[in-house]
Amino acid sequence: MEVLERGLPPAQTGSNRHDADVVVGPTFRDDAAVVRPTAEGKGLVLTCDVITPIVDDPRTFGRIAAANALSDVYAMGGVPRHALNLVFFPDKKLPLHVLDEVLAGGACACAEAGAVVVGGHTVRDAEIKYGMSVTGEVELSRVWSNRNAQPGQVLVLTKALGTGLVAGARKRHRAGDIPEVVGREDLEHAIASMQRLNRVVRDIAVGHPVTAATDVTGFGLLGHLGNITRGSQVRARVRLSALPALPGALGAARHGIVPGGTRANLEFLQTTGAVEITEECPEEQVWLAADAQTSGGLLLCVDADASNALMAQLRAAGQVAEVVGELEAVTPERPVVIVVEP
Repeated sequence: MEVLERGLPPAQTGSNRHDADVVVGPTFRDDAAVVRPTAEGKGLVLTCDVITPIVDDPRTFGRIAAANALSDVYAMGGVPRHALNLVFFPDKKLPLHVLDEVLAGGACACAEAGAVVVGGHTVRDAEIKYGMSVTGEVELSRVWSNRNAQPGQVLVLTKALGTGLVAGARKRHRAGDIPEVVGREDLEHAIASMQRLNRVVRDIAVGHPVTAATDVTGFGLLGHLGNITRGSQVRARVRLSALPALPGALGAARHGIVPGGTRANLEFLQTTGAVEITEECPEEQVWLAADAQTSGGLLLCVDADASNALMAQLRAAGQVAEVVGELEAVTPERPVVIVVEP
């Protein structure tokens, strides 16, 4: 706990507006945190996520990792309340002020989310990794489970795709492996997207007939959508031309600069028969749809007649909002699958 507490600012243990829920925090090194239970009619949302650095700046890395973990709560329609740091740190290789910065970035994201960091755990490791275990709450009457999608709904995506393509191409260029296909400004766009919480999207979407959602992260858009189609026993149709792309992402894919995780995503989907890709689909857009994201947006399943109002409100709040496909009923001739079209 000693190393962990170096990065916990006072606001996380004494002045946060949710401190009334914290019975025991990390101040006196208790063995665990104690928080008051949620209100009647609400369920606990429990999740955790850990990633390796995708950027060089430690504070930015901490913020991205925290946003990535918090996103799982938003994807259930919930609100994050408390978080525990999960730290793997090579203290023989890196100075502790790097850890301070990582934890400060995580604390900053949690403060924006209205969540309290109540402790955590630190492990020595050969490579730095960071993430969070997050507890939130959600109204039981409107949980956005993968089981709740319905035929006739449309799919609204709330962040541009391509963080894996952009970061991977930039990293390989800096290592001298490839020419500069993705520029610094392209990477900055991706970093800004990864730091942005899905809080605003969740807060707006709960006022609309959204029944299911997922956050688009490591398995890519198609992989996470596959969880919804299987859970809800529906078909999906995705239009590649409608997918919003981060600057530089499609350029990287056109040059064949595709990360291993993205390749693995598409291979798995094709091997398991989860997707049907029409022949006319541009290869670079297929890679975009399968790209392994970090702290991506939410994919919302919403009634078609309510989608325009939802997107208008999201865009007015400065969020990305694009209809990228729709859900269809399953029949004996039309089984559960994601049909990918140009």
